[in-house]
Amino acid sequence: MTVTRIFGICRRYLACMAGLFVGVAGVSVAAAGPVRVLTEEFPPYNYTEGGKITGLGTEVVEAVLQQLGLQGQFQSLPWARAYETASNVPGVLIYSMVRTPEREKRFKWVGVIAPSEYYLFSLADKGLAITSLGKAQGLQIGTVNQSVGEQFLLSRGFVKGKNLQASVRNELNYEKLRLGHIDLWIMNRLSAYHLVRQAGQDPEKTLHKALAIPELSSQGYYMAFGAQTPDATVEPFRKALETLQRNGSLDRLQRKWQ
Repeated sequence: MTVTRIFGICRRYLACMAGLFVGVAGVSVAAAGPVRVLTEEFPPYNYTEGGKITGLGTEVVEAVLQQLGLQGQFQSLPWARAYETASNVPGVLIYSMVRTPEREKRFKWVGVIAPSEYYLFSLADKGLAITSLGKAQGLQIGTVNQSVGEQFLLSRGFVKGKNLQASVRNELNYEKLRLGHIDLWIMNRLSAYHLVRQAGQDPEKTLHKALAIPELSSQGYYMAFGAQTPDATVEPFRKALETLQRNGSLDRLQRKWQ
């Protein structure tokens, strides 16, 4: 048998084996069953309406799952519970989440699914003038437990029970702000405006952007798995999201919710 023929046989064998491995990987993803997907009530990115979880972030995650031929078991939980579950249980997907240094090693990041734009909001009629975070130290700020806003403020020297008041849902913080129980509310603009409109008010007239938070506004919201999740599980999700980015599907979904 010639060297050329031996090389040809080896090449065909390796190609067959590569195809087999790809097939097995595809089967393993599809045969894994429904993916557990966790989020919170964070409209318009993710929220429950008519008994179903919907929103911009939800539609992107659903599109990724569809791209992979998978089903998702979606569940809306208080953010702290969703966050701890996803970071500690392998194979649990979580969204919509800002990527920060504090969170970096706790998760494997699939990719950005939606834009973010954070502010410290006050009521428009209060006329608060804040030029820096330091100026907010003496004020009461509403947060959500384990939220990126809360983690950011804690990392900047704010203290729960002193100048941070934590809630389990964002709606409660707007109510606190409206009733004067807090001075400021750290929140994403799209979500804050949505909640104010849901309350029957005009956000442009009700809220004042007291201070922009560029540190939380540059990256956007991610979908991610906990760090214990195998790379073999995470990588197909990354590739599926990249496909949605390339074919324009992600951009169309984002424009729909702006």
